[in-house]
Formats: sequence, C-alpha cells, structure tokens
Amino acid sequence: MTAHDSFGVGHPDNPQPGDLIEIFRPAYQHWALYLGDGYVINVAPVEEGAAALLASAKSVFSRKALVRMQLLKDVVGSDTHRINNKYDGAYAPLPVEQIIRHSEFLIGQEVSYDLLGSNCEHFVTLLRYGEGVSEQASRAIGAIGIVTAAAGAVSLLGFFQNRARDRHY
Repeated sequence: MTAHDSFGVGHPDNPQPGDLIEIFRPAYQHWALYLGDGYVINVAPVEEGAAALLASAKSVFSRKALVRMQLLKDVVGSDTHRINNKYDGAYAPLPVEQIIRHSEFLIGQEVSYDLLGSNCEHFVTLLRYGEGVSEQASRAIGAIGIVTAAAGAVSLLGFFQNRARDRHY
C-alpha cells in the first residue's frame, strides 16, 4: 500500500483528473480540483481580478464567487500544494468523466460563497464525491462553538457573582 492509498495524498507534480488539490495559503487552505493538462477548477471571489491568486484575506469573507478554470501553477503561485483526496475513505469518488462534465458546466458561473457552509473545499468535494464536505469549516464551527460556550459560561458566572453580591448588601 502506498502513501497515496492510505492517506489520500499524492505527489503534487503528478495529479490525475478528478484529484483534489490542497493549496497552503498563509492563513488557510484553498482547494481546487484537477481537470487535466495542467488546469484546475476552483472558486475565487467575484471582487478580485482575473489575475488575483486568492492570497488575500478578502477571499475568505466574500459572499459570491466565480467558478474559474485556471492553470494549477497560476492558482498555486508561490504557495505550496499537494494532492489530497482525504475523503476517499468516507465517500466514493464519482466517475472521472462525470466530475469533468459537471466541472465544465460550472466554469464561468457565479456561485454563493460562505466560509462555513459553501467554501472552496465544499465546492471541489461536491464535484468529486457528489457531497460538499469541509473539515476546515467543521473545525471553524467547532471553534466558534467553544468560544460561544466559554463566553456563555463567563456571562453566567458573572450573573451568579452579581446575584451573590446583591444578597450580601
């Protein structure tokens, strides 16, 4: 069994059509789907120009995205990347022909973008598996839940301290 088989990660210089490409941006991971001949499909914020590399924080907070077919090397820029079909153990990939056909249909279309519910990872996993999945979004939702619970606990603690103080006066 190779590392590609057990971990869903392959050498970045040899992607196959339908592979998920994880791109390591300074503050987050961007995802694209390899189409072949050096091209990927990915979503990029509508507000950014065609030459933008998605390196700005603006892309994380955008509400609309444009589906683009671009050269992998242009999307990656100076960042690092890898093939990462990490959900293959949980979801069966669709046939490559179907992935490519759906991808080609979407190129140039504007889609809604939501960091937690409809981000670049959701987009490419929907193409590959027929289901949008994002570990990145799940981690963010979990972190928001922890922060919210902690804030609630602090507020509740303050409420009880104020009540106890009011009883002593």
